[in-house]
Parts: sequence; structure tokens; C-alpha cells
Amino acid sequence: MYHILVCDDEKDIVSALKIYLSSEGYAVHEAYNGKEALDLLKREEIHLVLMDLMMPVMDGMSAMVELRKQSNVPVIFLTAKSEDTDKILGLNVGADDYITKPFNPVELLARVRSQLRRYMQLGGTPEKKERFAIGGIELDDITKEVWLDGEIVSLTRTEYDILKLLMEHPGRVFSPKEIYEKVWNDVSMGTENTVAVHIRHLREKLEYNPAEPRYLKVVWGRGYKLEH
Repeated sequence: MYHILVCDDEKDIVSALKIYLSSEGYAVHEAYNGKEALDLLKREEIHLVLMDLMMPVMDGMSAMVELRKQSNVPVIFLTAKSEDTDKILGLNVGADDYITKPFNPVELLARVRSQLRRYMQLGGTPEKKERFAIGGIELDDITKEVWLDGEIVSLTRTEYDILKLLMEHPGRVFSPKEIYEKVWNDVSMGTENTVAVHIRHLREKLEYNPAEPRYLKVVWGRGYKLEH
């Protein structure tokens, strides 16, 4: 399932877009200014962004500049303005396409499908990383080795896979159910304790004080994340 972020300060527009996109089978995430959009992009795996230009707190153009520093996810600007200068400026700062409000739902969905197809099938996705580093933790996915402050750390296969998942998405919160399904490649049915045990073992190996972890944090009621 593709995840789409809709960012617009007009809640009616966000609601309408959510209806259109959900009916096509997309998972929709909502934000109402550029700052909210950037924060959400750090937490969730997003495959496409629909972003308004004129918003409070942080406008779409400013958000676009910051977004391109960390991601090549396709962005379609939504704008009530029809001036060519706005469209050109949006494309110059990294947008992939634009559509002018009021938009035709059929045209919008066609643009979304086109950008997703190009991004997912024609090399738009980032190159697969083989080495990760967060703080003093380093992971080499070729040699399957992990270091903490330059010292090699011995992990089990499951511990390694959990750590790699979290290092691939720093700052993103994964529920125990998500971790189990991605690492064990099986349906999660009451397996929260299994994940918790492996997380505890990882903390014991990677944290100088497991009771007050620097890297591997729990977000109560939601899951686990690896902090920068």
C-alpha cells in the first residue's frame, strides 16, 4: 500500500483529498502546514506528498526546500495561484509536478499514479544503503557487523535485523506488531513480549546505561525508535 501525505491548511480540501485517495486504496496522512509535514516525514514512510503553497507557520515552498535536503519523495504542489512564476519556482526548488485549484479529481489521481509509477519503478527510490551510522552505533550490512564506539558488538540474527530496521528509519516509531511482521515476516498475534525481550537484549549490548537509553527509546503506548 502506498502512503500519501496531504498537506493543506484548508481542512475541507484535506478531507476531500483523503476521500479521493482512500477510494483508490492509498493510505493518507494529514498535515496542515509545512512544519507538520516535515515532522511527519521523519516518522512515517511516505511515497508521495501533495502540498499546498500558501500555508501558515511554514509555507509549501519553504517546506519543499527543507524536504529535499533529506528525501527525493515525489511532491505535487497544490496552488490556488495560476501565475507561471509560482509554478516555475515550485519546480525549481524540487517539486515534481503541480496542479491548480480547484482541481479535477480524475486529473489529480492520474498525476498521483504517474508520479508513484515513476518513483517506484523507474529508479526514483533512493539507492539501498549498505552502511548505517547513528551516534556511536555503526552497522555494515555487507559484513553483517555492528560496532559501538569502534568496538565490535556480537548480536544474534534477530537482534541484528531489528537494529537494521530501526537504523534504516531513524526517529520513526515502530509498534511491536510492525517490528514482528517486518523482522519475522509473519503475522503478529500477541507477540509484543517477544519483541520486548529482543529490545531489552539490544539495550544491554548497545547502551552504557540500559535503564536510561541514549539510542533505543520506547514511546509509551506506541512502540520503539532509534534516536540520532
